[in-house]
Amino acid sequence: MDIINFFKNDPNIFLMLVAALSLLVGSFLNVVIYRLPRMIEFEWSQECREYLGLKKTDEDPKPINLSLPFSHCPHCQKTLKPWHNIPLISYLVLRGKCAYCSGKISLRYPLVEALSLIASVYVATHFGVSWQTVGALLFTWILIALTFIDLDYHLLPDHLTFLLTGLGLFLSLFYLYTTPQDAIVGMITGYLIFALTQAAFKLVTGKVGMGQGDYKFLAALGAFLGWQMLPIIILLASISGIIIGVTHMIIKHQFKSVPLPFGPYLAVAGWISLIWGHEILHLYLHTMHLS
Repeated sequence: MDIINFFKNDPNIFLMLVAALSLLVGSFLNVVIYRLPRMIEFEWSQECREYLGLKKTDEDPKPINLSLPFSHCPHCQKTLKPWHNIPLISYLVLRGKCAYCSGKISLRYPLVEALSLIASVYVATHFGVSWQTVGALLFTWILIALTFIDLDYHLLPDHLTFLLTGLGLFLSLFYLYTTPQDAIVGMITGYLIFALTQAAFKLVTGKVGMGQGDYKFLAALGAFLGWQMLPIIILLASISGIIIGVTHMIIKHQFKSVPLPFGPYLAVAGWISLIWGHEILHLYLHTMHLS
């Protein structure tokens, strides 16, 4: 295709295009992170009200979606102007405050946009001008949304984990990251690993160690990257989870059992496996062969 050849001849233009797109997507991811859990909560509450036969009242929460209502300040509720929503730039110009009421804007907004920018440009640099870059960008953006939703709400929405699973299975048809057979095995194995581990943990301790969202998330990673990456993902996620969990307990002086979301560790491990998974696997196999 002419456009692919054009970008290959001038990769800097391609990287600038990815950078600009990633900033816009990062701004949209902030909307997803903020609104999707509230949309799910609204659906749950409506289902409960219908089940209990409760009538609607004027005090019931209003339905929201990813497009309505328009972006507004959570403090003064005023609708933001388009120039108040320019990724990163608006936050810096407004010095992290609302243009109307000077209410503080969460640092998470520019953080998500900056993370989307850095990760996306690295993905484009790593995979180059290819369809692998397109799939890897979608993978990266979904992981960012899942990470921050899980950090805020201890929730991994089916909307995103199922989307990631479907995307992985679809892309496997074109052998971008794995084969269809390995994707299917990865999806099933990923789900069963955590489901069986949780069942054994509950049988021994009588407690719930992780939610079903973690099962579905690992299944999605297995579908996208293939079953071969699952050991690396679990190992990296477990190591990072232990280090950060212990550090958190020491800093907060909380030495009792404190629930921590596992989704962010899976997301980081999944992204590392996407970029360097095969190199890590080859290094491990080479080390084992030498020993």
